[in-house]
Amino acid sequence: MTTTMAGAMPTTLTGPVLFKAACPVCRSCFELASDALRLAIGASSRTTFYSFTCPDCGSAVRKPAGERIIELLTGGGVRTLRLHSG
Repeated sequence: MTTTMAGAMPTTLTGPVLFKAACPVCRSCFELASDALRLAIGASSRTTFYSFTCPDCGSAVRKPAGERIIELLTGGGVRTLRLHSG
């Protein structure tokens, strides 16, 4: 099953879940499968983010994840790490 997450409107087709993303380094836009993304959920907005490697330039990208992004990513099967404060 392919689901493309663009804003708040997922479109369901056949195949894997794909997410639209952009690299702030090379400014390339592309789609990533859920296994190419990682989500970290921390105690604050500063420690809650998603990350991926740009397929075009190889840069490690880290972007903030608000509630809606968390909902879309977890619903699409992105692996999630819950950060604990100690």
